[in-house]
Amino acid sequence: MKKIFFSILILSMLACKKNPEKFVNDTKDSSGQTTDNTSNTNLPIKKEESLKSLNEAIILSLKEKNYNKFVQYIHPEKGVRFSMYAFVNQAEDKKFSKADFIKYQPTKTIFTWGVLDGSGDLYKATINDYLGKWVYAKDFATGQVSINEFQGSGNSLNNLKQIYPKADFTENFIKGSKANAEMDWKCLRLVFEKFQGKYYLVAVINDQWTI
Repeated sequence: MKKIFFSILILSMLACKKNPEKFVNDTKDSSGQTTDNTSNTNLPIKKEESLKSLNEAIILSLKEKNYNKFVQYIHPEKGVRFSMYAFVNQAEDKKFSKADFIKYQPTKTIFTWGVLDGSGDLYKATINDYLGKWVYAKDFATGQVSINEFQGSGNSLNNLKQIYPKADFTENFIKGSKANAEMDWKCLRLVFEKFQGKYYLVAVINDQWTI
């Protein structure tokens, strides 16, 4: 009986040596050593994943009208430009520094954002109304997201890559309805540039079919 007991004990010890307990997040680094990647600081975060996560956070802040959250993503030095349509007009599009956005967002100050396609009328609104009624005119949280690729293509000149040649952008696309031959599509583009190793928002561009 003792011999059987010791035989089982020895077999168990050998099995433990062959199959040591491992953490799921253990990986080998370039030197061949095992490292524990449970900390986010050690995880290799891909550029696409960072932009997608940032896009989701900004879209959610717009959906919830949480502009105190939205302002955190504005570029500290360049501020943010708002373009009503695909064409970015550097001379006329409304642009805010982070400080000015914080100053005017809670107020009822009326700003001119651009010219309405078709009528040619000036589009005037407070920051809150512009963000709520124009920028987030559709539920872009349900849209199709692409990174550095255009899904929406209309008859309006799209000069994003010319104005922001070194920037990255996301596009949130809402497909048009069959009843309108899919011409009532809309998309929202968020343009990002890096500052001190972190991505910040430099432009918010809406696009849709224009006359």
